[in-house]
Amino acid sequence: MSRILVTGSADGLGRAAADALLSAGHQVVVHARNPQRARSLDDLTGRGADLVVGDLADRDAVRRLAAEVEGTGPLDAVIHNAGVWSGPAVMPVNIVAPYLLTALLPGPRRLVYLSSGSHFGGRPEPAGVDWRGRGAPGRTPTASCS
Repeated sequence: MSRILVTGSADGLGRAAADALLSAGHQVVVHARNPQRARSLDDLTGRGADLVVGDLADRDAVRRLAAEVEGTGPLDAVIHNAGVWSGPAVMPVNIVAPYLLTALLPGPRRLVYLSSGSHFGGRPEPAGVDWRGRGAPGRTPTASCS
């Protein structure tokens, strides 16, 4: 039996993965961005999943999340599923958070990165974007997909 963290497991593919893994007998740690979204995971936590809550757009929240997960035992795998489609959170949530979370966790043997196909048609515009997703003064960061 493996212990697996699934980020962004409040809905969509993350929720489906967490549900399937839990049904297969794995120890699952589900993740939600905030307490409101965490309520949608009550059925999974009722079946034995552990829950962590933290906004991946916030670097300090990612650090807290990693410490909380690490404090409950080692992970065998992380499924990096959480992501946003557009706006200033694209850089911190889709790129920085998975990297930082992986770096802070003591060596899960397996890392799985889920993503969309938007990289085939997107027009990234990273000029002036920092890890927080803020643009340079007078500039609004964008990440659009066709």
